[in-house]
Amino acid sequence: MGKRRLARETVLQALYLADTTTMGADEAFRTAGGGELDEDVAAFTRRLLDGTLAKRAELDSDIQATADNWEIARMASVDRSILRLAAFELLHCPETPISVIIDEALEIAKKYSSEDSSKFINGILGKLKDRRPAAAP
Repeated sequence: MGKRRLARETVLQALYLADTTTMGADEAFRTAGGGELDEDVAAFTRRLLDGTLAKRAELDSDIQATADNWEIARMASVDRSILRLAAFELLHCPETPISVIIDEALEIAKKYSSEDSSKFINGILGKLKDRRPAAAP
């Protein structure tokens, strides 16, 4: 498994813990295995985790706006966490190509959720990618 995939999977696990328990970011990061990552992977993991948690309300609003007939609170916790992570990368990490973000989200969804979830996530991310700010010249 690639280092960035490992980071994203660790972020997913930490986001899930933060979403379904009373754990804060640091405890969720450690519990998800963040402390066992090498320095570069841990730094990327923390960037994604901290950014996603800091922008959670904004991300939820963006996801909700694209999820026809689905309230974010009613989505499966794993799917909601994957969507938040991918939405953060789409909207706040312009150095990562859109196709990489969506592909990673779908592969992680297939591993941690269901085939139907990956289709659902793909549909939302397909709409959400249009909200990505234009790259600076």
